[in-house]
Amino acid sequence: MREQDGQENGRASAYEAALARFSVALEQLERTAAARIENELANADIEEELAIMQDDRARIARDLDAALTRAATLEKTRDEVLRRLETAGAGVAAALSRQDG
Repeated sequence: MREQDGQENGRASAYEAALARFSVALEQLERTAAARIENELANADIEEELAIMQDDRARIARDLDAALTRAATLEKTRDEVLRRLETAGAGVAAALSRQDG
């Protein structure tokens, strides 16, 4: 009888030890899964921020292209105005010299 009780106690101890190891492994699995989910959520946030930054960069690039085009147009217009002013000034100077002469 004592031998049977000893075997049952041994099996119960082995069962409890296995159950304790299983519990530890399950807790570790839960922590790992939670960390992975948290990491994936952080990555999703980073990817969203990156997409926003890329959209901003594209908008800024378009704005810059438009500003450069406008600056080139203004420069051409300024050059044309200067040319016309020089022509008009030369015409006025010629008309004044004819009057004086």
